[in-house]
Amino acid sequence: MQSSIPADEVSSAVEGAGAANESASKAFKVMVIDDSKTIRRTAETLLKKEGFEVITATDGFEALSLIADHQPDLILLDIMMPRLDGYQTCALIKHHRVFRHTPVVMLSSKDGLFDRARGRVVGSDNYITKPFTREELLSVIGQHTAKAE
Repeated sequence: MQSSIPADEVSSAVEGAGAANESASKAFKVMVIDDSKTIRRTAETLLKKEGFEVITATDGFEALSLIADHQPDLILLDIMMPRLDGYQTCALIKHHRVFRHTPVVMLSSKDGLFDRARGRVVGSDNYITKPFTREELLSVIGQHTAKAE
């Protein structure tokens, strides 16, 4: 027995379901790794308001386990952290075959040329000096969302 549902209704239902799944799965994921609760909360609040999915971690060790689970599209990484600093964490991320192309943006209260250069050596894609403004953060992330599309 054949279905009596018109083909155009089936087609539009399938397209609608596809669009819903596509928009739900398209949220750009940003991981914020910083030992400062204030920086994590500020970045998380700001990014969620802009429609990003946000994952947070307090240090490099916690971040490495979360990266595998959540597969972020971009990582904001503080340099000065206990246990595993930002340089070490970035190097480990960039040496991993699955995550080597994930953009890493270093966050630091230091604005020196040496710190920027050291970040580039370990593979960071960009650098933001703390405290950062909403515009600075969104501008850097925007550079990488444009590349992802």
